[in-house]
Amino acid sequence: MTIQSKSSDDAPNPQALGVERTISGVNWVGLKTLYFKEVRRFMKVQLQTIWAPSITTLLFLVIFTVALGRGGAQVMGVPFADFIAPGLIMMGMLQNAFANSSFSLLAGKIQGTIVDYLMPPLSNGELLVAMVGAAMTRAFFVGATIWFVMLFWPGVHVMPQHPAIVLWFGLLGSAMVSLLGVLTSIWAEKFDHNSAVTNFVIAPLSLLSGTFYSVDKLAPSFQAVSHANPFFYVISGFRYGFLGKTDSDIMLGSVVLIVLNIVLVLICYFLLRSGWKLKA
Repeated sequence: MTIQSKSSDDAPNPQALGVERTISGVNWVGLKTLYFKEVRRFMKVQLQTIWAPSITTLLFLVIFTVALGRGGAQVMGVPFADFIAPGLIMMGMLQNAFANSSFSLLAGKIQGTIVDYLMPPLSNGELLVAMVGAAMTRAFFVGATIWFVMLFWPGVHVMPQHPAIVLWFGLLGSAMVSLLGVLTSIWAEKFDHNSAVTNFVIAPLSLLSGTFYSVDKLAPSFQAVSHANPFFYVISGFRYGFLGKTDSDIMLGSVVLIVLNIVLVLICYFLLRSGWKLKA
């Protein structure tokens, strides 16, 4: 009597039986793969995506400290160079987070590779988390590079007094502009649209956020305009983490940014779910 073992080739094929394989819960493998793909994309050209914006931001520090920092000028009771340094770090983070997240889907639409984002077994939430996470990673790389160079810059003190506050507002700010970048990449149909948002929305909001001046010194009407700028709360809270001084309420800024991030997450999620300007 012989016993025949059943080979693996005789096992039923789920696809042949009409059974679709499903991924329950979070597709961590797919999410991690897309995240690292987005990170490697900007790391391959790090001279352009990390070092170049860092040098540009440091040039702002040189220009303003030479032009306005002489003679012991102080703002909020601290030397002018110490005042603008945290704002410059955060400004560089914000601009580069937006640049990264606003490029991914737009480049896919223009180059015809958008299917690489839409076809993998990733939910809309996983797709959003991966792209936003990669943009925030670039922001922190740029911020860490600028901060490290400023540590050795003569006459500038950028040792944080409240590291947790620095990290908190760094996360809130980079997440906010990363979500704005995803929203822009969904809406935009060509690179001109992306450049328009960068030049007419992101750049003015970041430059007029109190990076180079104290909002308290402005006229009441301009103070009201500044307090309506969400970038102001990011810069102000981030600066508080370094200097222990601020021109706005830290708790109010946190609430405003949390609410704004939640709203942006919902908008981006439902736009991705609807396939607006992404799917034929």
